[in-house]
Amino acid sequence: MTTATPPASAPPISQLGAAAWAKKNLFSSPFNTALTIVSGLFLVWVVSTLLIWAFTQANWAVIPANFRLLMVGRYPINLVWRIWLGLGLIVVAAGLSWGVLARNSRLFDRSGLIRLGILAAVLAVGLVLLSDPASVVIALGLLVLLVGLAFVGQQVGKVIPTFGNWLPLVWLVAFLISYSLIRGFLIGRPVKSDDLGGLLLTLLAASVSIVLSFPFGILLALGRRSDLPVIRLLSTIYIEVIRGLPLITILFASQFLVPLVLPPYIRTDRLIRAVIGLTMFSAAYLAENVRGGLQAVPRGQAEASKALGMNPLLTTGLIVLPQALKAVIPTMVGQFISLFKDTSLLTIIGFTELLGIGQTVLANPQYLGRNVEVYTFIGLIYFLCCYAMSTASQRLERQLNSSGTQVVTPALDPAAEP
Repeated sequence: MTTATPPASAPPISQLGAAAWAKKNLFSSPFNTALTIVSGLFLVWVVSTLLIWAFTQANWAVIPANFRLLMVGRYPINLVWRIWLGLGLIVVAAGLSWGVLARNSRLFDRSGLIRLGILAAVLAVGLVLLSDPASVVIALGLLVLLVGLAFVGQQVGKVIPTFGNWLPLVWLVAFLISYSLIRGFLIGRPVKSDDLGGLLLTLLAASVSIVLSFPFGILLALGRRSDLPVIRLLSTIYIEVIRGLPLITILFASQFLVPLVLPPYIRTDRLIRAVIGLTMFSAAYLAENVRGGLQAVPRGQAEASKALGMNPLLTTGLIVLPQALKAVIPTMVGQFISLFKDTSLLTIIGFTELLGIGQTVLANPQYLGRNVEVYTFIGLIYFLCCYAMSTASQRLERQLNSSGTQVVTPALDPAAEP
């Protein structure tokens, strides 16, 4: 006797309103109720105190007066168009990447539109307060360019699904051209590294170090898991030694030891030596993150590829490594965010990056006592940059389906049972 199997139905969707959610999560017991009330009162006191200080006591005139210095340092003012052009190339790469990765989904949801509107409003209001209408037009134009190229990239991704494989090359080319424009290697007179400063120097040092430490860290991770004892030993020694030293020690060593190692006829730039130190430090930590991802890939993946006749190089590059990198996207981005914040240590070795420029501004007798305003503004810039990196990584995780795994269970056929 056979019985018809009823069709599967989705479980009921439970919907909680704001009041029900608050009762369940904030006021579920007398202790939670008291804790919620105390925490809410403390939060209201902190926020109100900060708002009162920001709007009634703080003197924000120091920021507009030194805004260009905080952004680009002593970069020649008649060459600032190079920075805008380089930023435009980065926006082109970002827009295309956004669209290609989101080719099978919507570019904007409600929260995305709200964030975009807030960003546009902040750019407009902030730059208007600085009395720089040209920068307002350029910044809003770059924002429109980003959104437009995102739609273009989405269509290109649908027509050419393999275009996503070329995105790393697009980013590399855009970065190299932008850096060459800013330094004057392509057109016009060169700009010395001593003229770079502020947020521009912070972004350059962080981005170059991230780009260089990523492949170096992967090679170290693969070397530490190598079957060759010499390579494994050298990789392990490097990782453990670098991780056992403070970053400031490595930065000082890069400034004073690198010229001693190189031949006398090779003169290296101070900025290049600093980037070498940041890269060496970040690569060691990144190698351990990637090694954790390699260990998370099931051994059966490599065994199956070998059974199909793939050599170890293809197995690692096409099967194991992509899965490992997807699994450790959050930890890698966390390391990149940490590296971005660690660039503030460059001020100790004589660079006027964002924090160094802030200290230079505070050394001016005209702005004595404005420490809180300057450091608050600098902290806000660091937060916005780090938050942007975190948001981009979360979107990348969702697009690559790396935030979770799906377990597929084969359905049983009742007719096949004895």
